[in-house]
Amino acid sequence: MIIDAFDPISPAVFGPEDLLGARGDLADVCVITFSLTALEHALLRFHPRQIAAIPALNGERPIYLLEEAGKRIAFYLSPITAADAGMSLEDAAWLTGARHFVVYGSCGSMDASHTEGKLIVPTEAYRDEGLSYHYAKAADYIQVKNAGIVADVLSGLGLPHVQGRCWTTDALYRETKANVCKRRNEGCIAADMECAGLQALCDFRGYEYYTFFYSGDLLDAPQWEQRILGNRLEKDHQLSNFLVALEIAKHVFTGR
Repeated sequence: MIIDAFDPISPAVFGPEDLLGARGDLADVCVITFSLTALEHALLRFHPRQIAAIPALNGERPIYLLEEAGKRIAFYLSPITAADAGMSLEDAAWLTGARHFVVYGSCGSMDASHTEGKLIVPTEAYRDEGLSYHYAKAADYIQVKNAGIVADVLSGLGLPHVQGRCWTTDALYRETKANVCKRRNEGCIAADMECAGLQALCDFRGYEYYTFFYSGDLLDAPQWEQRILGNRLEKDHQLSNFLVALEIAKHVFTGR
């Protein structure tokens, strides 16, 4: 069963070192975006240089570098879902040497009264995906251990935000009403697709993971509300929140 998948004792058959060669030392912290719009905006605004590329059969994913406040900040466009995002993070960590990862993206709001007009900082993630069970012992929830740090940075920036549990699921079209109700009753205020898996991966590898969401659609209404999901306003949120992620990156890395 999937809950028995975690094997902390025997070695992996192969790892990133077998595919990518020697570990790099190119960046201190890495910002991960899921938005092509945000990536294109960052390329035009910051004129970064490409330092590496994540290999893939369906196309390489360039990794770029900019220097802010004396820190080497890498960033790249990630695929969506925990499994794909996790594989990319593994490769990016190895190629760049970064051990701090700032990840942001949209989520479904499960409690509009708490999340409206605010960024969302997950404190625990319900593990309704497959990746985390290969990196951490089975449990319903995993702690998002740097939530307090992210919340402190957002407070320092004067940005409204709320903290609470999230529900990580890869099955976007299987977020049933009954399961929404269950997770909401457990205190989940948001549904996302990567948090639990990426937290488990970073814990296992000894990396630091910092994440926040903005609300795209609304799940707790009588009928699903698309809201800004997939429209022009969401693109604006992705652009502004990329800059927020950069501010977090500047704050969280304390030394090489």
